[in-house]
This record gives sequence, structure tokens and C-alpha cells, in this order.
Amino acid sequence: MPLSAQPPASAEPPVLSASLDNARHLSSLLRAVHFQDHATCFATANGLRVTVEAAKCVQANAFIQAEIFQEFAVQEESVTFRINLSVLLDCLTIFGASSSPGTSTALRMCYQGYGYPLMLFLEEGGVVTVCKINTQEPEELLDFDFCSTKVVNKIILQSEGLREAFAELDMTSEVLQITMSPDKPYFRLSTFGNAGSAHLDYPRDSDLMEAFHCNQTQTNRYKISLLKPSTKALALSCKVSIRTDARGFLSLQYMIRNEDGQVCFVEYYCCPDEEAAEAEL
Repeated sequence: MPLSAQPPASAEPPVLSASLDNARHLSSLLRAVHFQDHATCFATANGLRVTVEAAKCVQANAFIQAEIFQEFAVQEESVTFRINLSVLLDCLTIFGASSSPGTSTALRMCYQGYGYPLMLFLEEGGVVTVCKINTQEPEELLDFDFCSTKVVNKIILQSEGLREAFAELDMTSEVLQITMSPDKPYFRLSTFGNAGSAHLDYPRDSDLMEAFHCNQTQTNRYKISLLKPSTKALALSCKVSIRTDARGFLSLQYMIRNEDGQVCFVEYYCCPDEEAAEAEL
């Protein structure tokens, strides 16, 4: 249930305030994780993290560093609230998703604290629109317990390589099988669709491979329905880091460069398909 939306108390500074010259920098990143209506926003002095989850099997995080904003201030150690992401995106693009050349929508965002709405002030061409979006009680997020010290295999690939793979592989398959190995085939993507099995191999010395750190051979399957939302981030990105831990949990970290050359990250965590693993036993 939405928390009550009291009017902001002008005497107290907002616990979160941020401004951007170009709201599209924020909206494009949020669109990359928009596969569910609601998201949890988590702000610290380092920046903003927006988390979306589905089916207790996949989690997406958009990281927008404080440096991306022209102004970014957090009055508490951390600020957390849940919000309707669909509504937030509608508000951010209220002047249209693609502004005419040479114009951009300026954004100021304020959050007064627990129980208050998120306030957006959007200005384009001298026209100002004010949006109030009710915030909600944040829910407990999944903890995939995925940390860099537990990573078994990691590769960094130019995004065009993965984009080509998703275009060529048979997406009628229910699962995508990922093999990472210190020996051949090094990095293999496989599908098992209506047209039969398809495999795509990347040698470790491929021009698309930027880094290759594989310690042991791992083959895991992931539901394509869970991975498909990450193609939004893939389309925007220039590089992708693909990591797995000993349990087969997958991390896809996309590096996204905006029009001003600033870098942000979108990360997806996905658990392996247990049904596929059991079927192989």
C-alpha cells in the first residue's frame, strides 16, 4: 500500500535531492531494468541504486553514480523507498521520449523522507512540470550472496559479441547453456530449440574478448525467460562482464556510456535452472 503522501515540510531539507541537465541519462538506465512495475531505490552519498526483481530468481540493479548528477545530496547514511517504476518512467519522459535536437529535459528530484512522495520537477523550453509519485514501504530484497571473492570464472566481452549471439541462437529454446572453461571451447553459448541444438564458441584470443579469467570448467543452464530482460541493458552497453560462482549463479554486468561519455553500470543476477540440472543427473 502506498504510504500517505504528506506535503513536503519546507523547513527541513529533503533527505535526497538530485538534479540532472538531461533526464534521458536517467530514464535510459531505468528502462534497462524495467521488467517489473515496481523497483526499490537505495541512495547513499555514492549515488543511486535501483533494484528490480522477478520470480525470486533474477535481480537487476542499475547503478547511477553521484558524479553523473549535477547535484546529488543525501542527508542520511542511506535512503530507501519503493516506487512504481512504470509511473516514474512515464514522468521522466513527459515531454516525449526523444527531444528535438539541441533540447533536453532538465530534472530536479526531491524526496522528503519516509512517508513522503518523490517529487520531480521537469523543465524543457521554459515549461515546468511537477510530478508527485507516491512511495511505498520497501520490501526485503533477495540476497544472491554473490561477491567477487567467490567468482570462479570471469570474462569481459565487447557487447556486440553478445548481441550477435542473441540474434543467432534459437530463442525458442527454454534455456541458454553457458560453458566457461580454461580449455576449449573456452566460452560457449548453447540453445536447444525447435530447430535443434545451436552452439556459438568464442576463443580466448577472439577480438571481442577483452579479458579471460577461467579457473575451472563450468556448464550451467539458465532460463531464457529470465535472461531476456537483460537484453535491454545489452542494447545500451559497450562491454559486458560475465561471471559465475561455484554454485553456478550468473552475474551479467553491463557497462553503459551515456551521450556525455559518463559510465554507469547495470547488473543482472540470475540463478541456474535447477530443473535442467536435475534432468541431467
